[in-house]
Amino acid sequence: MHNPDVYILAIESSCDDTAAAVLKNDKVLSNIVANQLVHQQYGGVVPELASRAHQQHIVPVIDAALNKAGIAKEQLSAIAFTQGPGLMGSLLVGSSFAKSLSLALQIPLIAVNHMHAHILAHFIDEDGFEKPTFPFLALTISGGHTQIVKVNGFFDLEIIGETTDDAVGEAFDKSAKILGLPYPGGPLVDKYAQLGNPTAYAFTKPKVPGLDFSFSGLKTAILYFIQKNVAANPNFIEAHRDDICASIQHTIIEILMDKLKAAVAQTGITQVAIGGGVSANSGIRKTLKDAEQLYGWKTFIPKFEYTTDNAAMIGIVGYQKFLSDHFETSAVVAKARIAF
Repeated sequence: MHNPDVYILAIESSCDDTAAAVLKNDKVLSNIVANQLVHQQYGGVVPELASRAHQQHIVPVIDAALNKAGIAKEQLSAIAFTQGPGLMGSLLVGSSFAKSLSLALQIPLIAVNHMHAHILAHFIDEDGFEKPTFPFLALTISGGHTQIVKVNGFFDLEIIGETTDDAVGEAFDKSAKILGLPYPGGPLVDKYAQLGNPTAYAFTKPKVPGLDFSFSGLKTAILYFIQKNVAANPNFIEAHRDDICASIQHTIIEILMDKLKAAVAQTGITQVAIGGGVSANSGIRKTLKDAEQLYGWKTFIPKFEYTTDNAAMIGIVGYQKFLSDHFETSAVVAKARIAF
């Protein structure tokens, strides 16, 4: 019989945020994230700099997570860490630390798939947030991924649609770059979009069979559109920035919603949850909320702090794996690419 209370220390280091969390069962006691601002001057994440920053941050971040939770490391039941997908150098920092600590404390080690965690973040016990019931559809949208996943159980997940090229987060960031906005540009597109007219400019939506996505054609269309208009009027972007951002965001959301509607029609499942960094986008959140009235869906939008990369979502997968004895030996390795 398991001890009634399970304390999980979770470590997330897949990209450029060093994060640690402590969970007591499915409740978050602490969720600490150290951001890396060093990448802004390069207009994107530099893997070598990311892994160095993780090495500097990991001890203070874990220390802060334990202190805030009021938990001594001796009380921990297990350590969960992000195995992948992500940047290899970054993943190695988190996985090596997790392995060492689990050996030192002689407690179980749990490997977590980062995308799996974005989906199961909905099962964190959080006041005012309902948990979905199985089966449900999950739309995971981030800088590196765009997937529709049929979730039949905690460990029974089936990808039924995914991007064939760029992820939706890249579409936002690259559009922002074309407009001359600083990195990361996605949140800025969202900010300006709220002030503009979403139907000011029409961009063609890609024709992709089934439930798969494609965003590279849209990106090219936006580039040509901007080049053509700037050639005619050098102040075009400044004069119409809000409308351009609103139209880009509107098109991206329409692409996502068209596929979601098709997935609901195909599976008959009307519970829809979103996760991943791009689910912080206000336009996507509002559109999904509106879908409850428009289509009779039940939609689940995670608490803001669990959308971007964080360790609490790693911890909730860790907790579920702990309950079903899904443990690893110290031979486990980090993987830049990994399937569910």
